[in-house]
Amino acid sequence: MEDIYLRRNAQTDEPHRHNYYTVLVVKSAKGFHKIDFNTYNLSKHQIFFVAPGQVHQVIETEKPSGFVMTFSNQFLVENTIPLSFVESLNLFQNYGQSPPLSPGANEFETIEQFTHQIFQLFQGNAHMKFASIGAFLKLLLIACNNICAINPIESDVDTTGTNLIRQFKLAVNTHYKKEHSTSFYASLLFISPDHLNRTFKAKTGKTAKEYIQARIITEAKRLLYFTNLTNKEIGYTLGFNEPGNFSAFFKKHTAVSPSKFKKTEVTSK
Repeated sequence: MEDIYLRRNAQTDEPHRHNYYTVLVVKSAKGFHKIDFNTYNLSKHQIFFVAPGQVHQVIETEKPSGFVMTFSNQFLVENTIPLSFVESLNLFQNYGQSPPLSPGANEFETIEQFTHQIFQLFQGNAHMKFASIGAFLKLLLIACNNICAINPIESDVDTTGTNLIRQFKLAVNTHYKKEHSTSFYASLLFISPDHLNRTFKAKTGKTAKEYIQARIITEAKRLLYFTNLTNKEIGYTLGFNEPGNFSAFFKKHTAVSPSKFKKTEVTSK
């Protein structure tokens, strides 16, 4: 992180998105990290997880200390880490809030040691270099997941819960522009809405409906920021028959109108 800060001459980067995963292991920093237009304070002993497609921006007010790691789906596949492993973690929250993990001192030290091992391997030419990096990355992610504030699946939810949640998220990502109801996705997965909600909430702390709404709001924010589409066009794109319904939905979940959001975010570039 120090090197990146100096290469940018301490200038703030623009909001941007990648098609790969990003992990920030922050030893100490001051400033802000914006992820999908939600702002989090930078401090000490933090770990941020940014999923592919998420918009993020690091705003530092002094030189930080820590590491930034990026890895792609291709890297995972080539180093025998199943994509389902990363998808099953409670770390990369693609939509909605993405607050940092704040481990205790001993927990952070363990994660930092894995980070140093990855960094040293990356700079060297060891035999099976990337397989070794993949092994330490997996250990790092497991350690982070074990201390994540979100509870694991409760004992009364069967072990297929993780797979069900993965299928639900995939279905939402495919159909959210047209289908906004929990019952649609439950029917698609051949389960009851109650079972879907119970399983999803046990694993993530949110209801299925909240996840669907977060997916719509996140896409709305990205379209408002990155495109010149009108509010009406964005509303139709996201499955709202009336522009007023989209504006009301957006304001209910963000406390500002689409126009106010666009004006505020674009002028703050």
